[in-house]
Amino acid sequence: MVKVSIQMDPIKKVDISSDTTFALALEAKNRGHDLFYYETKNLSFIQGEIEAKGCPILELKKEIGNHVTLGNEESRKLKNEEIILMRQDPPFDMNYITYTHFLEDIHPNTLVVNNPYEVRNAPEKLFVNKFKEFMPETLITRNYDDIKNFRKEFKKIIIKPLYGNGGKQIFYIEPANQNFPALIEMFFENSNEPIIVQRYLPEVKKGDCRVILIDGEIGGAINRIPQSGDIRSNLHVGGKPEKKKLNNKELLICEALGNELKSRGLILVGIDIIGGYLTEINVTSPTGIQEISKFENTNLSSKIWDVIENKL
Repeated sequence: MVKVSIQMDPIKKVDISSDTTFALALEAKNRGHDLFYYETKNLSFIQGEIEAKGCPILELKKEIGNHVTLGNEESRKLKNEEIILMRQDPPFDMNYITYTHFLEDIHPNTLVVNNPYEVRNAPEKLFVNKFKEFMPETLITRNYDDIKNFRKEFKKIIIKPLYGNGGKQIFYIEPANQNFPALIEMFFENSNEPIIVQRYLPEVKKGDCRVILIDGEIGGAINRIPQSGDIRSNLHVGGKPEKKKLNNKELLICEALGNELKSRGLILVGIDIIGGYLTEINVTSPTGIQEISKFENTNLSSKIWDVIENKL
């Protein structure tokens, strides 16, 4: 039996049919591991030691509305745990970054998945620029003239927040769109961060490929098809998953990333590929393993836990 703490969003609110963290927790429970659940709001640095208030997970099952039974609340020193799954969703803000510092204090004596130091230093839309040979044309800036010139050159563009997630605030701007100045103004007023601008990839209509990489190796993939009238393919905003066989270009991208991810201790990673272009490397709480497991008739959760347990 392994002592496992899971740092995540409210467990009673997860969608058990698609949530990756739930699938990982269920596999761990089936392996007989001791599971403890807490949220970041209950994580504290107390006189140099990290403590979390949370609850033991007594039972997990795929039964909607009755999927989890929790024990009484207790406090645990996280240095006494063997594994911590850091699985809370972004936004990747200072709150998120602070908790990576907390967990870095006990890693790797307590194995944190993914390595909190590397998660902090691999923001999803910035880390991808390390592999620019696979990326579409991209601009990251707060300079309005640079954005205007980029739009003039590539005509159709995508604008999104640099640290956003889940398909939120992603805009497709065509040449005739007269809301462009107001949209940039809105971004700049809402945040003092740069924004990311990319050439629009029309291939997105045929799908956005999500590949799960486990310790640098391909675990599986799905294609996510946007709804009609939407350019966003994220499953929780209506994207439709379908079976996916990786082509040569997609395999080449995975191979190029594998050793880098493994060397950084990024055990569970989700990458996004559109039309042969790498658009994101998701290292915080990548999703998609339930859908991939279904289409490929496998158990990705089991493969992930095999790797994690071997690292102990």
